[in-house]
Amino acid sequence: MHLVLLFLPLYDNAQQALPKSLFADVRDELVTQFGGLTAHSRAPVDGLWQEDNSHSVRDDLVVYEVMMSELDRAWWKGYRESLQTRFRQEHVLIRVQTVEAL
Repeated sequence: MHLVLLFLPLYDNAQQALPKSLFADVRDELVTQFGGLTAHSRAPVDGLWQEDNSHSVRDDLVVYEVMMSELDRAWWKGYRESLQTRFRQEHVLIRVQTVEAL
């Protein structure tokens, strides 16, 4: 079993708030593709990383997660590229973990 986590920013690279419809579209696409999802969206999570060893960058994020038995890496690569365009980002983080359902 695979758990895929999508880290979606609330603001674009120019610090403009992204429309709520973007998040609803992603939610609907993932539910259609995988049959469900968990959204961690009540309070944004903080993303923090160091860029160019010179300064820290911070993002407010929501996290969507989906589970699946088979991982289609080519589909996820295309989907990440689509998200990067729609969310006006240089990179959207999508992470996968192998999990065991109890």
